[in-house]
Amino acid sequence: MKCPKCKNLDTKVIDSRLTDDGKAVRRRRECEKCSARFTTFERLEFVSFMVTKLSGELETYDRTKVVSSMTKALVKRKFDPDKLEQIINALEMEWAQNKQGITSKRIWKDILRRLRDLDEVAFLRYASIYHNHENVREFIKFLEEELL
Repeated sequence: MKCPKCKNLDTKVIDSRLTDDGKAVRRRRECEKCSARFTTFERLEFVSFMVTKLSGELETYDRTKVVSSMTKALVKRKFDPDKLEQIINALEMEWAQNKQGITSKRIWKDILRRLRDLDEVAFLRYASIYHNHENVREFIKFLEEELL
């Protein structure tokens, strides 16, 4: 594993623990060159399905996009990273059940639903970015429908 500080490839594992009900391993590592410490997570990659974009284009599901979009919505908000991880894992299991694949719109709606329960401000941020609103009135109408 490459050190995030000095980019050295020689690192050693200091501690390993099971997380996420035994579905992942959390490892504390130390760089043998600069002694920087960092954490890595190792998980079985079991989710592989296709996503149909709004344009009709198909692409393989990419977890990093989901993590990135949800993290952006949660910027400067207090949240439990383990809780976010659990939410994403649960969503992936839901989505993987559909053998024909899933639409990006379904992914968006499911993330929005989970963010609403996790943090209302993150919910608003996500909705304002990932839902195409023509103007403020349309956004307010959307929020009234979602929050009622």
